[in-house]
Amino acid sequence: MGQSVRLTPGNLIAAYSRGLFPMADERGVVNWYECEPRAVLPIDGFHVPRRLARTVRSKWFEVRVDHAFESVIAGCARPAPGRQTTWISDEIIEAFCRLHKLGLAHSVETWRDEKLVGGIYGVALGGLFAGESMFHLERDAGKVALVHLVDILKGAGFCLFDIQYIVNDNFKQFGVLEISRDDYLSRLETALEKKTDFSAIRA
Repeated sequence: MGQSVRLTPGNLIAAYSRGLFPMADERGVVNWYECEPRAVLPIDGFHVPRRLARTVRSKWFEVRVDHAFESVIAGCARPAPGRQTTWISDEIIEAFCRLHKLGLAHSVETWRDEKLVGGIYGVALGGLFAGESMFHLERDAGKVALVHLVDILKGAGFCLFDIQYIVNDNFKQFGVLEISRDDYLSRLETALEKKTDFSAIRA
């Protein structure tokens, strides 16, 4: 953990390039963090459980990309069952919306009947996608967004999908890996050298 700083786009880019990420405490004070071990989702070896694959194929949800970024991050920040507080402060929301306007933060969303029901957002730098948070209002809505996000990352040539740490056992079904800090930083260095274009591939 490091000292709190202003969340300018430049500071955020520098932090993610060093393996750090911001989180706010219960008072709303933002600090930089890193974790050991680090959790990553394999892009090529991503596992989609059979039932979820059927849901994806059913087209029950409409998937959109970067259509409602601010609404997705706000949805992730709202209290949920078993989680009454959140690390996503107003300062973080404003900072990531600025990154989004610069084309460095993206959302994949699930919609049904023109209502946003789930989504995931994160930061894209080179071949790194740093997944920040995911939410759902209907069963599987967030997971369907995740599946489509991985398809985008694969098609656009990303090589590192960072999820920081395992939030719950649900992520284990996708083949999540826990790696050392040194291994992560080595992969990060390689990823940052890659040229990718998130917007070139659409779900």
